[in-house]
Amino acid sequence: MNHEPASPAGLTWPPLVRGTLIKRYKRFLADVILENGTTVTAHCPNTGSMTDCCEPGRPVYLSVHDNPKRKYPYTWELIQMPDSLVGVNTLVPNRLVKHAIRTDQVAPLRGYTEVRSEVQMGARSRVDLMLQDDDRGTCHVEIKNCTMVRDGLARFPDAVTTRGLKHLHELTAQLSERNRSVMFYLIQRMDAEEFRPADDIDPAYGKALRQAVARGVEILAYDVHIDLNEIRLNQHRPCRL
Repeated sequence: MNHEPASPAGLTWPPLVRGTLIKRYKRFLADVILENGTTVTAHCPNTGSMTDCCEPGRPVYLSVHDNPKRKYPYTWELIQMPDSLVGVNTLVPNRLVKHAIRTDQVAPLRGYTEVRSEVQMGARSRVDLMLQDDDRGTCHVEIKNCTMVRDGLARFPDAVTTRGLKHLHELTAQLSERNRSVMFYLIQRMDAEEFRPADDIDPAYGKALRQAVARGVEILAYDVHIDLNEIRLNQHRPCRL
């Protein structure tokens, strides 16, 4: 899936096909009725529960691929919720945030001369982005896709996440005078006013996030502007712990 930079602002979507969601199942699959009446099974590139963004009957938008090795030529990219389009593809946040940092759209992360993806962090893990500069040192950035919004509150995680806990511990372990660590929550929708951890879903994650922040891990949350042409970083949203 290629979401190429459209401009200095964001990433363009590939050509999209509109349909109506029948159901999502087995985590990675979704049945969709296209506008011509055909029912197709699309790949769902999202391992989360997708709480609040997988309601049957909603308009959805699929990309189409002609790779003969693919079992499912359609990929689910977007769903239209009452107050916003929502991006469901979890490959998008890393690409978008990397592009935004490189084009100086993220003020707290400006000034680094090198931005690399999937860099070794610790003995057994990789961090989504590593920013480096001779003067500023190193900044490790772990990016999380956030699609659950209720009453203007963006919340993460939408399911219990042992992997997310591991990332918090690893970011904390990297902290030093020359090493920053940042947890970046990318809200792939436009109806959030602020970010909070979903303590009712995963209290252990919320506790670990507060502990990480107390030890120096930084939190950033940004929403997006999203339409059927592109997705781009929008506003920094406050984080309430």
